[in-house]
Amino acid sequence: MEPFIRTDQYHYIKSQAQNLVNGHATANDQGVLKAVRELARENVLNLMELNEEQQELLLPITEIKERGDAELFTAAVKSYVIPFPELTEAAIKRTFPKAKKLKAPAMEELDLKELTYLSWIDKGSDKMFIIAPYKGKLKGLQGTYDRFHKKGICTICHGYEEIGMFMTEIKGKVQGTFVKRGNYICRDSLNCNQNLTSLDRLEDLFELLG
Repeated sequence: MEPFIRTDQYHYIKSQAQNLVNGHATANDQGVLKAVRELARENVLNLMELNEEQQELLLPITEIKERGDAELFTAAVKSYVIPFPELTEAAIKRTFPKAKKLKAPAMEELDLKELTYLSWIDKGSDKMFIIAPYKGKLKGLQGTYDRFHKKGICTICHGYEEIGMFMTEIKGKVQGTFVKRGNYICRDSLNCNQNLTSLDRLEDLFELLG
C-alpha cells in the first residue's frame, strides 16, 4: 500500500489516539468509553477518502486503551505518511532568489514524515523562511521574526507555544509601494508541525502574507 496520509492528517490521527488514552484514564463508564471510541473512529474515517485496505489500517484505533497501544498504532500508521519533499539546497535557494548567501537547513537531520511545512531562521540575515504546500505546489515566504519570549496562540497550529511576530513585505496597490503584513507564529517550527492537524490555517497565512 502506497503512502496516502498527509502529515497534518497523521498528527490529527495521533490526537484522536491520545483522546482515547485520556478517556480510558479518566472514565470508567462503559457507555462513555464507547462514545469516545465511536467518535474517534468517525473522526479518523471521515478525515479523507479511504479504500477498504486503508480503512483496515486505521480501524484499530478503537482498540486503544493505554499509551503503549497508541504508540504501536501511530507507528504503524506513520509508515503510510507522505513525507515532506527532500529539497536540495539549490531548490531551496531557487525558492528565495532574492535572498543572497542563504544557508539552507540540513534536510538529512529532519524527520520529513513529521513536517507539513519547513521553516528556519537564517543566522546570516536574521530572517525567517517558510516553505509549505499552497494550492497544490510548494511556495516560500520570507520575512522578519520578532521573538516575544512568552507564550501565546500560534496562527498556524493554534497551539499555545512560544511565539513571535512574523512580518512580510508585499507590493502595495500603488506601483512602487509596499505594505507590511504579519501574524503571530511559533518560534519552534518542529513543535508547530506536531500541533498542526489541518492545512487550513497554514493556507490562510499564505493567502494573507504571500
